[in-house]
Amino acid sequence: MQRTPTRRSFLVAAGATGATGLAGCLGGTGGGADDGTATPTGTATGTPIPGESSLLLNWKPSGLHVPYFTAKARGFYEEEGLTLSAIETGEGSTFSAKQVGLGNVDFAVTSGDQVLNVNSRDLSPLSVGVVMQKSPAVVFSTRETFGGELSDVEGLAGKTVGTGPGMVRMLTSLLLEEAGVREDVEMVDTGYDTVQQLLAGEIDAAGGVFGDAISAEAQGYTVDSLPVGDTIPSYGHVVAVNREWADANGEAVRAFLRATARGAAWAQRRPAEATDLLVEANGVLAESREQQRRKWETMARDFMLGDAVREHGWGWSEAEPWRVVHDALADADALGGEVDPNAVWTNDYLDTDDEFVGSYADQV
Repeated sequence: MQRTPTRRSFLVAAGATGATGLAGCLGGTGGGADDGTATPTGTATGTPIPGESSLLLNWKPSGLHVPYFTAKARGFYEEEGLTLSAIETGEGSTFSAKQVGLGNVDFAVTSGDQVLNVNSRDLSPLSVGVVMQKSPAVVFSTRETFGGELSDVEGLAGKTVGTGPGMVRMLTSLLLEEAGVREDVEMVDTGYDTVQQLLAGEIDAAGGVFGDAISAEAQGYTVDSLPVGDTIPSYGHVVAVNREWADANGEAVRAFLRATARGAAWAQRRPAEATDLLVEANGVLAESREQQRRKWETMARDFMLGDAVREHGWGWSEAEPWRVVHDALADADALGGEVDPNAVWTNDYLDTDDEFVGSYADQV
């Protein structure tokens, strides 16, 4: 049974870390199956939304961003009456949370911890949809480096684990604490060179995100991963908006979420075609196409579904993961001030009557 971390666990895990830095057919509602070539009939309200909107990613486009590029290329945003003029490259989750909080962009992909962090610093990014129901953080190693299979957290006792900064380090330490082996593991700071140090045998295992593990596997290594989110309630990517802008543009927010959910469902059913759409929009990814597909398939299969999605629908937030991450940041003195973890997210813009939102789990 999964255990909810105690506050004492977070005190140990947080240490001195900071908050720096993640019912119908899919093609339409016309009743026929979409083989990927038919023109979607759509779920549009029929009412155009004035103006243009843009989406700021948390980082460079990759397989983790397939739902947005799919929805744009397939015309799902347009069918909802929303003109999404651009999908812009980001500079990290902190940056994207700040930009949407400042009102410089309508929609942003960021992370739950940075929504909390930036809200504690007098800006108001609001999470309106959870894209990853589990944090992308993993502890992983290669069979070659580890000397065998990494099958459980307890197996890290007596080993050296390297991580970069921020929430990944915090969550990795907390996972070790929950397993009762934190005092038996040497944790070292590997900066932004974690994968390279692992492959070079300088550390026994690494704390990172699942994309790092896929990158190592792409270099010919056999990789074992332990998802942190299986034990620690915590979200990954979220869609954030400016609170005041959302109040005045509620239908635009609902339209964006409906179209994105539809894009995710379409892409999960057709990962190869969806990856092609990503690469067509970002030619630099052509050489790493298969790696991007693996990232998307892993994200869709292991990180987007969960009990909340099955019960309520795509994008659904629950209070516990927000509280858990808030307490971790607060115990690490990593927030700029007081922030209510229940005030930085809402489910109000999720149209659960929409087949791709409310019945997402049935679509995939």
